Amino acid sequence: MANSLVSIQIIPKTERYEDVIPYVDAAIAMIDASGIVYRVGPLETTMEGELTQLLQLIEKMNEKMVEMGAISVISQVKIFYNPQGAAIETLTGKYD
Repeated sequence: MANSLVSIQIIPKTERYEDVIPYVDAAIAMIDASGIVYRVGPLETTMEGELTQLLQLIEKMNEKMVEMGAISVISQVKIFYNPQGAAIETLTGKYD
């Protein structure tokens, strides 16, 4: 059972202030490829899993942004940790 919900808003800074949507799409593709349960929102993406695993993925996402040409990256992260279990559905299911 997952012990954490982690929301990430990744904001890459590009040299010429290009559109960053392709960068954000690449970050979301990394989450999707990982097999982690996630939900995309308009300003952030929330992931469900083990805290260590999610933080490692965030590190890889930041590295990917630089590989794609970003000169720096801001990652705004929110963490909900509960050793007894954490699920997106528990917090937002009634709104679906």
